[in-house]
Amino acid sequence: MTQHAPLIIDIAGTALTKADRRRLKHPLTGGIILFGRNWKDRRELSELCLEIKDIREDLLICVDHEGGRVQRFRTDGFTHLPPMRELGTLWIKDQLAATNAATACGYVLGAELRASGVDFSFTPVLDLDYGESSVIGDRAFGRDPRVVTLLAKSLMHGLLQAGVANCGKHFPGHGFVKADSHTDIPVDNRSLKAILADDAAPYQWLNTTLSSVMPAHVIYPKVDARPAGFSSQWLNFILRSQLGFGGAIFSDDLSMAGARLIDGKEVSYTEAGVTALNAGCDMVLLCNQSVGEGQPVDELLDGMSEALLKGQWEAMEASELRRLALLPQGRAFGWNELMVQPAYMHALGLIP
Repeated sequence: MTQHAPLIIDIAGTALTKADRRRLKHPLTGGIILFGRNWKDRRELSELCLEIKDIREDLLICVDHEGGRVQRFRTDGFTHLPPMRELGTLWIKDQLAATNAATACGYVLGAELRASGVDFSFTPVLDLDYGESSVIGDRAFGRDPRVVTLLAKSLMHGLLQAGVANCGKHFPGHGFVKADSHTDIPVDNRSLKAILADDAAPYQWLNTTLSSVMPAHVIYPKVDARPAGFSSQWLNFILRSQLGFGGAIFSDDLSMAGARLIDGKEVSYTEAGVTALNAGCDMVLLCNQSVGEGQPVDELLDGMSEALLKGQWEAMEASELRRLALLPQGRAFGWNELMVQPAYMHALGLIP
């Protein structure tokens, strides 16, 4: 059986420490997520990614690189990508130009990451912009789920041209609630029928296109008392069975406030991780806990290992195959080679 490596962790700096190497060698570690603090310049980023792949070639190197305010690498040649709302604004003027620009954004985003050694970005945002959520805001393409679907599909086409998988987030929708799940536990009191007709609709329309999905740390009490990322009802019954999604499911960051309260009680990272995997997640993220000694990361690695031995969660071969399917496809251009590629130069001219 293929070893299931469901944990996506982070590192504190721009190079690997001895502790980082030990954690990345752990059999339950499936990948790493990079942040702004891991960025100094392209050369150091490329060296860091090579170091990671030297430890294990199958480790998935991830980043939140959407465009607008959520773009971890912004200097040393990286293109400043627009917030997705700009593509939604362009749609109002010229729908076909907007879909073409979205494909160009996806290609440039994916190709620049791959040229630097990064495998995967948690994009696109499929949340709808109700004008209420500060954490979503201009990260969303717009309010209409049909427009969001077509622009996201076009962006994912560009990512695919660069050999990069995609991640729709935050299922079934984070745009309706004001609260930020990084610091609060948002509650969306709408009915399942209302959510499926609107916010969750893109997930069904994109079920042949989405490589992965990240659920929201939001509670929808009319459906389940647990946040969506810890709910088998949302992940297995609705997302997989009802909406027909067959790709990988990532939990959102287990260190966020929205992940720390399950069934009315505060839980440890390990308890949150076990609950997420048992609910239907294939992988779980723990972010920003490696700074300093990184004790929470070690606690999660040890705790999840112990929980596996005790049978509290089951290693799933299907989950591991879904993780491996997110690794890039095809050859990546080196940075200098990419800069003179006709397709890349053409795409740059289409970005709003």
